[in-house]
Amino acid sequence: MSLRIVVCVKYVPDASGERGFADDLTVDREDADGLLSELDEYAVEQALRIADAADGAEVTVVTVGPGDAKDALRKALSMGADRAVHVEDDSLHGSDVMGTSLVLAKAVERTGFDLVICGMASTDGTMGVLPAVLAERLGVAQVTLLSQVAVAGGTVTGRRDGDAASEELEAPLPAVVSVTDQSGEARYPSFKGIMAAKKKPVEALDLDDLGIGADEVGLAGAWTVVDAAVARPARTAGTIVKDEGEGGRRLAEFLVGQKFI
Repeated sequence: MSLRIVVCVKYVPDASGERGFADDLTVDREDADGLLSELDEYAVEQALRIADAADGAEVTVVTVGPGDAKDALRKALSMGADRAVHVEDDSLHGSDVMGTSLVLAKAVERTGFDLVICGMASTDGTMGVLPAVLAERLGVAQVTLLSQVAVAGGTVTGRRDGDAASEELEAPLPAVVSVTDQSGEARYPSFKGIMAAKKKPVEALDLDDLGIGADEVGLAGAWTVVDAAVARPARTAGTIVKDEGEGGRRLAEFLVGQKFI
């Protein structure tokens, strides 16, 4: 049986553009350009490398999000993934990591998997806990924050790099792993890949398809909510210190005042 690899990806607001909150204090996605989370591109890349090394492996990308989230799937498909699954439902609006992980777990189970690969975090929420929660929901091992990953003989192995040391880790399949931005540069989609992506299957699912109630996700089912938000203050002009022999002392006083030292 061929290796079944599932990559969880997210459609996020472009970090280089203006971002803000909607009236219900969820992220305003309608007025912001979106794209495939850059950190998830590394997950797609590692999935494709593992598939290249395994004869007959299939790579499926899964996302949860609004209609525009198809753009994230198309990017992954143009990189080389075989097919995609898009879970879209109005009741998903406002879902936190707990709701999102539930939906992903049901979608991954429906798809079938041997290995699930995630990015280390999303570039909008930056929590980094979804891979661990997803593994718990699926009831499989987790091996997270890997800078190297490989699969052989029914086992996934990898290296996790810390500030002072590195760990060599392994787990039996099926398993969930997450990879860092040090795992290998993500490939650019070729023109051939972009054209081929248009013909690859994208399965559309909603909550009914997954057997999930509307009260389990969205703002109604969220474990975490934003109570208040204020706009970032406008940038002010900096203080210019003319060094006439006292520059070092004044710099030190400023750093102490800001509690940097």
